[in-house]
Amino acid sequence: MKNLTVEKNGNGIVAVTIDCPDSKVNKVSSGLLAEISGLLDSIAEDATVKGLVILSAKDDNFVVGADVDELGAMKTRDEVVTYITKAHTVLKRIESLPFPKVSAIHGNCLGGGLELALVTDYRIASDSPKTTLGLPEVQLGLIPAAGGTQRLPRLIGLQNALPLMLTGRNLKARKALKLGIIDEIVIQHGMKDMAIKKAQDLAGGALKKASGKKGLQQRILDSTLNRFLDTTPAGRGVVFSQARSQVLKQTMGHYPAALAIISSVEFGFRHGIEKGLANDIRIFGELVMDGKSKALRSLFDGMTALKKNPYKAQARPVKKLAVLGTGLMGHGIVSVSTGICDTILMKDVSLDAAAKGMKEVYRGLDKRARSGSITRFERDVQYGKLLPCAGYAGFAGTDVVIEAVFEDLALKRKILAEVEAATDGRTIFASNTSALPITLIAEGSSRPENIVGMHYFSPVPKMPLLEIITTDKTADWVRATALELGIRQGKTCIVVKDCPGFYTTRILIPMLNESMKLIEEGAEIKAIDVAMKQFGYPVGPVTLVDELGIDVAAHVAKGEVRKLFDARGLKASDGYTKLFEHGFKGRKNKVGFYVYDETGKKGLLGLGKKKGGRPVNPDVYEILGGSRKPFKPEEIQDRLSLAMINEAALCLQEGILSCARDGDIGAVFGLGFPPFTGGPFRYIDAVGAKTVVEKMRRLEGTFGPLYKPADIIKQMASKGRKFHAS
Repeated sequence: MKNLTVEKNGNGIVAVTIDCPDSKVNKVSSGLLAEISGLLDSIAEDATVKGLVILSAKDDNFVVGADVDELGAMKTRDEVVTYITKAHTVLKRIESLPFPKVSAIHGNCLGGGLELALVTDYRIASDSPKTTLGLPEVQLGLIPAAGGTQRLPRLIGLQNALPLMLTGRNLKARKALKLGIIDEIVIQHGMKDMAIKKAQDLAGGALKKASGKKGLQQRILDSTLNRFLDTTPAGRGVVFSQARSQVLKQTMGHYPAALAIISSVEFGFRHGIEKGLANDIRIFGELVMDGKSKALRSLFDGMTALKKNPYKAQARPVKKLAVLGTGLMGHGIVSVSTGICDTILMKDVSLDAAAKGMKEVYRGLDKRARSGSITRFERDVQYGKLLPCAGYAGFAGTDVVIEAVFEDLALKRKILAEVEAATDGRTIFASNTSALPITLIAEGSSRPENIVGMHYFSPVPKMPLLEIITTDKTADWVRATALELGIRQGKTCIVVKDCPGFYTTRILIPMLNESMKLIEEGAEIKAIDVAMKQFGYPVGPVTLVDELGIDVAAHVAKGEVRKLFDARGLKASDGYTKLFEHGFKGRKNKVGFYVYDETGKKGLLGLGKKKGGRPVNPDVYEILGGSRKPFKPEEIQDRLSLAMINEAALCLQEGILSCARDGDIGAVFGLGFPPFTGGPFRYIDAVGAKTVVEKMRRLEGTFGPLYKPADIIKQMASKGRKFHAS
């Protein structure tokens, strides 16, 4: 067998070790299912087998789920149904074995991996921070179709299981134990022997099978209301109704998989688990063929591809890192670097300022330790790597210096000169700027080949994207090293060429500018945000500006990006500048487009806020002037989305982007472009380049050259081609 190693001890316990060849992870492929099926045939013929143990030979994963590449290659619904039916058959056979089954889980146990574990009688998990359990299928536009929707709610209760499946959230072992998903946490070393012992004890009656619904779940059931909601048809009806309401409010109906999960669980409770499992096969076949799932899976494929550094051979190790500016961005950059660097210098204008940044880093490390993501020992070791400083005395031998100071060209040039004076030719200088051209920052540099842009997104520990910007002079080894550092920081990195605003900021500005112009033309602020959320953005553009800062928007509106758009004859609004001059900064000073003296409350399942929302600040209308009038949601959506999409196409046309994939990844994970579309380029492919061009020409006739279709879109339209081959 290629994927399995089988051992049997003298007590009749069979240990099956999964180790898919030529892969760092174990995936549920047709090949793996066939081997397990054959193994089950042989076990059925062996009357001496008393128990089964399932474990993995991988260093950091049990089983991570379905083979997404294999799913993507399937052309028909029948192929998908055949695949998932095989999985159901295998899992049902394991579940029905007449002796105890034990899962020994270390590392990622996700999707089909968790569904495999759920059919065993006893689940032990390692105490390693690497151990994570979850059903993330919804993030791929799918449901946990190999039994997850049916078995998990029956194990830990409906109110615990639904949020896990609807959000795709992963759990550390400690939390999984509290919920009753696993039965015991053990040390990693010796797990195999421990699992075999558990199987023997179960077979001999020395250990009882897991009963589920314990720990936190049992405390929930102690409440009369929660017992009603979780265990009665009427109560479950309330839960399902609330879940649908909250999902629709959050997703505007754009993510059918979330609603399908609710329907699947509900169907199973009404008709029984066997019919529920059969229903899941049908639903899964439909979703795999759905365009939204294909788009989400394309993003997954893109992120997976970007985890590999094509220039890795040229990269140099980064053992000593320095971060200049220890505010929100600076200490965020440090936070994602403590696990990969030996020494991290945190420099600010004073030691007190640097110490404040260090305190924030410790808070983050301590939170991770309390959640089980790292051990307390690892927390202390990583924090011990930090060195606060107010000068450059310790900068000799630094591999990379990341500057994260205020967006001011003169200040960044001054800091660059100071860094070059304190370091040598081995040190890379990376600017964390969102809009200033790296070429301008590097003017006057003694080592321009060592300079690169590393544009992080706030909050750094949570935002997945890192935009790496190279100039015509950036050395290949510098690009390679910056990319490798970003990948090791856990970021999805896109490499773009230098220009004002690079890629992400450049395509965001036209949309934000048009948002302001709509307000000036009389559109309601909430109408703009609602229309764009209906289009698929997680937050509306006006809310986004409040979050980013009106002061930041005003600063960028006056900068180098403005010159780029002025050269094309595009009319820019001065609305953000007006608001900033009146003291508006957005959420940071609670003076923005919205009022910030009220807080929302979570709904029944903790999936979203209750009805209401923040009221609009009426002072905005007084400052910007004009009376309010209605705009059709479609007009708002076309004006704002196509402004961003056209600019993305121009970036690809001009060579700022190297490929459409990077443009899609950058727009989705950096700016929240609707993920279910797959990104701006997949959106054009889905709608049709010809249709996009026709819409833009109509807008160009009314609103000017901003909507003049990029030549590359017109070429696609005229030739009937797409940006993506599949």
